[in-house]
Parts: sequence; structure tokens; C-alpha cells
Amino acid sequence: MEHPYGYIKDNKVYLRGFLNQPDRVIGEVKEDEASTIKYFEDRFESLKEKIEALKKDIEENQNKGSFLMKLIHLKDSLLEYDALGDFVPLIEDLEKQQAFLEDIIQKNRARNLEIKKGLILEAEALKNSTDWKNTAEELKNIKMRWIKTGPVEKEFEEEIETQFNAAVDTFFENRKHYFEGLALQAEENIKVYEDLVRQAREAFDNPDAKKAFEISKRIQKEWKAAGKVPAERRQPLWDEFSKLNNRIFSRFRRTMQSEPQMKPWELMKKMESMTEEMKKLAKAETNPEVISSAKRLQADWKKLPQRKPREANLVMRSFTFFSEVVFEKLFLDKLAQSKYQDFDKKDPAEKKKIKASILKDLIYRDENELATVKENADNFRTNEEEFEIMLRRKISAFKRKIDVKNFILKELTNKY
Repeated sequence: MEHPYGYIKDNKVYLRGFLNQPDRVIGEVKEDEASTIKYFEDRFESLKEKIEALKKDIEENQNKGSFLMKLIHLKDSLLEYDALGDFVPLIEDLEKQQAFLEDIIQKNRARNLEIKKGLILEAEALKNSTDWKNTAEELKNIKMRWIKTGPVEKEFEEEIETQFNAAVDTFFENRKHYFEGLALQAEENIKVYEDLVRQAREAFDNPDAKKAFEISKRIQKEWKAAGKVPAERRQPLWDEFSKLNNRIFSRFRRTMQSEPQMKPWELMKKMESMTEEMKKLAKAETNPEVISSAKRLQADWKKLPQRKPREANLVMRSFTFFSEVVFEKLFLDKLAQSKYQDFDKKDPAEKKKIKASILKDLIYRDENELATVKENADNFRTNEEEFEIMLRRKISAFKRKIDVKNFILKELTNKY
């Protein structure tokens, strides 16, 4: 039995060859030849409906490129499909659809490449930011946009992925190192608070009420100047510290006696001499002897009469400044040693570079905190005089901390 696209021979159904394909057997006669032919014609009609359904899906969907592989698999399957009909127009139709989809995909990939290049530029602009919270959120949004953007041509894929990840990773590595530094500094600050509590205990046990009171005043100032630590670790120390100092003050108030008076010019001369001595210590290399001398000077300074000449303000500020330089240098040495285990083995020039780098980070942090304090001061106005005085002192203390660090930084950078 003959058919326009096949025939029956020896009880087997054949499909005539097309597109350089040989004739091939697609089935056998089951009941009779007519019903068998009808079965394979119906299969061809079902195939045409399947193709039309795929074309409709492509037309109606926005992401047309996602149908490419399905279309290719369907087209390739036509050469082995068991049905009777004209396969050539179907294959040609699918080839046109394939070319259409491949053109769309190529254009989309070119557009995706431009989008991803733009995202790389955005990430590059943020990689060195120190606004950790806001920048992290921005980069997460950029990364989400990157993931949602479709693929690019294979030849560009590795290069742009590397560029994008390098920019994002740079920021998050910097953030990691920053917070590791803060955690390390917090541990150092805890040690400072613990030492101040220890000094408060020793002062409380000191039988000399006046000397105990002088120590109490000093360590309270040092407490205020100490760095940040987690509140849950600071509070128990503060509870004990404040309790001890309150008892020291109460005892001093009960036993306070009048101090021997010095003439103003004698007091000024003594203060100037002590300031000059502290200045020399501030310019010297940090060592146990320097620290011991500075502490002795501070103790002697506390023994001076409480009432000082009006013209002594500048000398007092200088003494405080150079005292802080001495102990800031000590803190800087300890911080450098904690960051670099082999710090003591490095040559002097390298040590100075390391300390200068640490100082720049500390100055940057202090300047940000000062800016925040000033901003809060501008936004929060009050008529309470005590609050205004406290605020001015706080700002002044921040400025002095920055000046102290800049003084040390200048000294370091002038020597290497």
C-alpha cells in the first residue's frame, strides 16, 4: 500500500527518506493497512500540534530564550519520529524558530554584559568604603542584582566574575579586619578597666586618706578616657569601681585638712619645671623607666595645691597633653605587639611604619567619633548648664586625643 510519505511492504510500515535520510521502518500492520496508516497519520498530526504549542509558548512568554534547548531536542527528534507526514516543513519551521531564539539570546547576553560591567563599577566604587553597615547593605543589593542578571557569553564570563568578586571581597575583607581590630582593642580596654579597679582597691586600702583621694581622682579620669568595651563586661567592673571611689571620697571628706600654701610664683615655677620634665619623657622612646618616671611625675603633680594661679591654665594643659603622649605611646606599643607577634624582631624603620599605620586608623576612628559628638550636640540643644559643660569637656577631650595621636604620628613619620 502506497502513501505520499511512506508505504507498506511485507507487513511493515515505511517512512520515505527525506533530507538525505534513507527509508526506514516506523511500525508494523496490526489489524489492517488502512487503520495502521491512519494511526501513523494521527501521530503526525499530534506532532504538529506539539510544535504549534511550543511556538505559542515561545510567543507568549517573556523569557523566550529558556525554550531553546526544548526546541532543539524536538527538532532533532523529528529525524527518528515514527509518523507519516511531511517532516521537512516542520524541521524548517523549527530551524527558523531556533535562529530567532539564538538571536534573542545573543542580544540578551550582550545586554547582560553591559549590565554586569555597570555593577562591577558600582562595586569598585564601594570596595574601600568604611561605612560598614550601609555599604554592606548596598553591596548585598548589588550582588542580588548580579545574580538576577542573566548569563553572558562564555568568553567573558570568567573575567567579569573575577572582577566583581574581587571588588566585593575587598570590602568584606576590610570590614573583617576592622572588626577584628576593634575586638582586639576591646580586650586591651578591658585590661585597662580591670587595672583601674585594682588601683581603686589599693587606694581604698591606703591608710593615707589624702593620697587615696588623689589616686581616686586620677583613676576616675583614666576611666572616662578608656576605650569602648561591651556593656555587659564593663558594668560589673564599673559597679565595684564606683563603690570604692565613693567610699574613698567619703573618708577623705571626713579627714580633710588644710594644705600648706605655696606662693603663686613658686607654684608656677614648680609646675613649669614638671611640665618640661614630662615633655622630655613624651619625646623619649617608651620603656619601663620612662613610664615609671611619668607616673611619679603625675603623682607629684596631684600633690600640688588645688588652688592654682589663673595664668597656670596653659601649663596645666601642656602637662596633661605630654602625659597623655607618654601613655598613648605605651598603648601603641602594646597594640602593635598584639597585632604582630614578631613585632619586637622587626627593624626600627618597619616598627615605625607599623605604628604609624595603626595610629592613622585610630585617628580616623577618633575623628569619626568627634564628628558624631558634634553632630549630636548641634541636634540636641538644652538650657542645662551642667550638660553644656559636660559636652564641651567631652569634645575637648576628643580633640586632645586626636592631637596626642597626631603628635606621635608626626614624630614617627619624621624619623623614617
